[in-house]
Amino acid sequence: MMLELHEPVVALMRDVARDVVMPRYRNLAADEISEKAANDFVTIADRESEIRLAEGLAAILPDAGIIGEEACAADPAILDRAGDGLNWIIDPIDGTGNFAAGKPPFGIMIALADGGVTLAGWIFDPISGRLCHAMLGGGSHINGEQVKARESGGELPIAALAVYFMSDAERTDIQRRSRDRFALVDIPRCAAEQYPRLVLGQNDVSVFARALPWDHAAGTLFVNEGGGCCQRIDGTAYRVGDHRPGLLGASSPRLWERAATVLFA
Repeated sequence: MMLELHEPVVALMRDVARDVVMPRYRNLAADEISEKAANDFVTIADRESEIRLAEGLAAILPDAGIIGEEACAADPAILDRAGDGLNWIIDPIDGTGNFAAGKPPFGIMIALADGGVTLAGWIFDPISGRLCHAMLGGGSHINGEQVKARESGGELPIAALAVYFMSDAERTDIQRRSRDRFALVDIPRCAAEQYPRLVLGQNDVSVFARALPWDHAAGTLFVNEGGGCCQRIDGTAYRVGDHRPGLLGASSPRLWERAATVLFA
C-alpha cells in the first residue's frame, strides 16, 4: 500500500507548493501573518495549504484521519487522537517564521502513522524541489535516490541545538555541556531542513525540545531509515501520540550515544 500512495502524495505536495505556497512567498500582506503564540507564526498560506492537503489526502486514503497543525491549533482535542488508528499528519508549511520573513528554509511535511507508528514520511522543499521520503523498512530517498546517513567527519561533531523552547535552566545546562564537545551551529528553525542535514553529513547532532508530530513524524523516520538515529532522550522510539517533550537525532547510532551521554547523562 505504501508504494501505491507515494506518487499521489508527491503530486499533491508539488501542486500545493506551486498553487498555494509559492505564490504567497514574499507576497504576504501584514494582515495575512499572525502569531498563535510567542514566535509561533501562522499565515494565510499555512491555512490554505492545510485545507488543500487535507482534502487531497482524504481522497487518496479515505480510511485515514487527518491531524493537521492548524486544525490542532484551532481545536487541541484533535491532537489527542493522533496516536489512535491510521492518520495523516500534516505540516502545511514548516518553518513558517522563515516563510513569513521572506527567507528560506521552509517546507511541506506529511506523514502517515498507524497506532502511533510512522509508516511513511515526505518532506518537500518548494524552493529547490528537493523531495525527501522514507517508508518503514524501505530506506530513505532524496529525489528518488536511496541515501545513507553520514557523519560530517569534522574534528568535533556539528550540533544544531533547538533550545528556544527549553527553560532557562535547561538551556544553560545543555549549552554548558556542549561547550568544547561539539561544534555548535545555528539551527535553521525548520525541521524540514534540519532532518535532511543529519542525513547529508551537514550536521551530526540535533536536539529538539518540542516533539509535535507534524514537525517530527516524517523526519524521524527519514533519519532512522537512512541509518541515522533519532529517538527520545531516554532512548525509546518516537511515537505519534506521545506528547512528551525532548527528541535527540544524530547522523549515526554512535554519535547518538555520544550526544546522549554528553548532553543528558
